[in-house]
Amino acid sequence: MRRSGAASDEFTYPFLFKACSSFLGLKEGKQIHCDVIKMGISNNVYVQNTLIHFYGSCKKIVDAYKVFDVMSLRTVVTWNSIISACVGSCWYYDAIEIFRLMRKCGVQPDETTMVILLSACAELGDLILGKWIHCQVIEQGMYVNCQLGTSLIDMYAKCGAVDYARLIFDRIGERNVWTWSAMILGLAQHGFAAQALELFSKMKDCSVKPNYVSFLGVLCACSHVGMVEEGHRLFQEMESLHSIKPMMAHYGAMVDILSRAGRMDEAYKFIVDMPIEADAVIWRTLLSACHIHDISDYTGVGEKVRKRLLGLEPKRSGNLVMVANKYAETGLWEKAAKLRRGMKERRLKKTAGESCVSVFQNR
Repeated sequence: MRRSGAASDEFTYPFLFKACSSFLGLKEGKQIHCDVIKMGISNNVYVQNTLIHFYGSCKKIVDAYKVFDVMSLRTVVTWNSIISACVGSCWYYDAIEIFRLMRKCGVQPDETTMVILLSACAELGDLILGKWIHCQVIEQGMYVNCQLGTSLIDMYAKCGAVDYARLIFDRIGERNVWTWSAMILGLAQHGFAAQALELFSKMKDCSVKPNYVSFLGVLCACSHVGMVEEGHRLFQEMESLHSIKPMMAHYGAMVDILSRAGRMDEAYKFIVDMPIEADAVIWRTLLSACHIHDISDYTGVGEKVRKRLLGLEPKRSGNLVMVANKYAETGLWEKAAKLRRGMKERRLKKTAGESCVSVFQNR
């Protein structure tokens, strides 16, 4: 276009910034940003909105803020873009503060605003904050469509309020595969395995084709109730019937199913035969199960898993402490002492665990 001599305008650049966002082309996006300044259209609101989205997609939140701060005109899309950029960079409480500022400036939020904020609450696991956002939805008189309803279900489920999530699920008029999947996964993760499996069957009866999240939920459910064969069947069905290629999370769920059932040799073979290289989380899952089921053989599965995990994460203090404690429990004091000395020499310390309790006071 440039070589042919055609002039670009404020309608050209938003598409270019969206293109750069799609493949995280930071270098290319910055070059286009320079071109926008040269063309004298850097103050165009549509260009600025997509520029914020671009920098947010590339996790350059400070650059996104710079664009936002100099804007003289801000639309609801502008506010949504900067809030989304904060959430994408895990600046969750900053996103909430920007929402407060948005309301203070008299800008009415829309469904997209609430969906973004609910995702932040879900990641934080902050039920009080999530309820406050839900109150804002009700106060604004918003119609709870499929997307907004799914976000509410996901937020309540991830914050542990499964009963609230189910209430919204039962009342929502329109559901898609993400709505069903959010509810199935929420039930499964909080131990309601039978309900999760029942809902999965209902979803298929409603001619809704499951996706990778749906299968992650039912595999998690199978793990909780010890349904090893059913888990195997669903894992195979995922690729053979639905053409869904298993992800690392699905392989991890299968390892968890086998490990909880005490089938360590089978779980180890499953990991070794995986078409992708297992990450440290999967090996740690199996090692924890070995300790729970007292698999303390130092020539078999237990020792193989320890070597694999320590090879992947030699500096992770939690792994070293777990292995050292197991050595001590089984009377292998020299091995335990050697690990502890190594940690001390490398100045590795185990991060203390923390728990958070929310106290509700009725007035």
